[in-house]
Amino acid sequence: MRRREFLTSAAAGLLFARAVRAADLPRDLKTTRVIGFDVVSRRSKIAGRNSRLDVHGDTATDRMLRIETNLGVTGIGNCRADEAAASRLLGQNPLEFYRQSETRMESPLGAGTMPLWDLLGKVTEKPIHQLLGTRGTERVPVYDGSIYFADLLPQYTGRWEDRFREEIDMGLALGHRAFKVKIGRGAKWMPRAEGDARDVAALKVIREHAGPDVLIGVDANNGYDLAGTKRLFQTIGELDIAFAEEMFEETVEECLAFKAFLRDRDLKTLVADGETQSDLDVFKPFIAERAIEVYQGDMNRFGFEGILQEASWCEPQGLLVAPHNWGSLVGYYMQLHVGRAVPNFYRAEHDPLSNDILIADGYRIAGGAATLPAAAGAGIAIDEKKFAEQAKVRFDVTA
Repeated sequence: MRRREFLTSAAAGLLFARAVRAADLPRDLKTTRVIGFDVVSRRSKIAGRNSRLDVHGDTATDRMLRIETNLGVTGIGNCRADEAAASRLLGQNPLEFYRQSETRMESPLGAGTMPLWDLLGKVTEKPIHQLLGTRGTERVPVYDGSIYFADLLPQYTGRWEDRFREEIDMGLALGHRAFKVKIGRGAKWMPRAEGDARDVAALKVIREHAGPDVLIGVDANNGYDLAGTKRLFQTIGELDIAFAEEMFEETVEECLAFKAFLRDRDLKTLVADGETQSDLDVFKPFIAERAIEVYQGDMNRFGFEGILQEASWCEPQGLLVAPHNWGSLVGYYMQLHVGRAVPNFYRAEHDPLSNDILIADGYRIAGGAATLPAAAGAGIAIDEKKFAEQAKVRFDVTA
C-alpha cells in the first residue's frame, strides 16, 4: 500500500469510527477472514552470542494475525494462535470478546490479543494505550538491548573494544540513552575466570565510551551463580550499573541475598528477572517478599492482559515491570502501549529491527524515551504490495 492510499484508507476508517461512537460497539460487526502470517525484520547489525545461545543473527520474525471484517475495519498484531484457534473468530463479532470492566480480551487467541485490541481501537478511535488505561508517562523510557558478545564474532576478535564503541554509537544515533549489555562469557564460551574478566573489560570500555550520563544495565542469562555475581559486583560497582538481569536462576532467597549485598555496598543496582517464566503465578512469592525489583514477563508470551496483571500485582509493593522483548519489532510497540498504560513501567526493550511490510511512522525514540502515534489502535498499517511480495502466509481462512 502506498502512503497516499494508506491515508485514504485510514480516513475511511475514521469515518466508520465516528458513525458508531454514539452506539457503543457495533453489533453487526463480523469476522469474515483471518490471515496468519510471518514478517521477517532486519537488524542493524549481527547480534552475537549470549551466555547460553550461539549467534542470534541479523533477522527476527514476528508471528502476526490479520482480522478482516464485513464493515471494512481490519485488526492486525502479534499473535501466535494457530489456524484452528484463529478460525473460531470467523462469523463472530470480534468485539464481543472485550471485557471492559476487566480491561481484557477473552478469546480463542489466548495471549495473542493484539489484533483484537487494534480492531477495538480503530472502532472507538482510541490508541490501544488509552483502552488499557493511560496511567503512565507520555514519553516511555527505552533501552537498546542489542549489545551481545561482539568480541566473540570472528570479524571483531582483533578489535573488539572498537566494535563495542561502534555499537554504542549506533544506539546513541537511534536516540538511546540506555543500554543493556550481555555478560556471562564464562558460563559456556570461555574458561570461567577468563570469561568473567572479559565481562568486566567489556563493561569498562562501554562505560568509558558512553560516559557517565548513559544508563547501563547487565544481563547474564543465568550465566553466573550468586557467589560469582557478588564477586563481579565487587569489581563493577564503580561503573554505576542500573539493573542486573538474570544473574542466576532466580529463587526468593538468593534474590534477597543479592539485594542485601548491593545495599550493604550502597549500590543502586535494581534486581531484574522473570523472562523465562511461563506462569505469572510464579512471580507471587517474589512480589510478596520484594525479592525482585523489576519484573520481566515476556511481552508476547503473556500479551497485554498478562503484563497488566503483573503490573497490578507489583504496583502496591512499589515494584516495576519491564517486559522482556527480543526478536520482535511489534512486541516492542506493544511494550510502549503498556508503558503508556501503567504507572510502574521501567523501560521498554528495543531490538533495533525494521521491515518493509509494516508502516509504523508514529513511533519515535529521542533522548532515551519513545513517543507513540496518536493513531487509533496500534498505529500500524500494512503496505499491501510489500505484504504480497514478502510476507509468509501461514494460513488464510474465510467465513
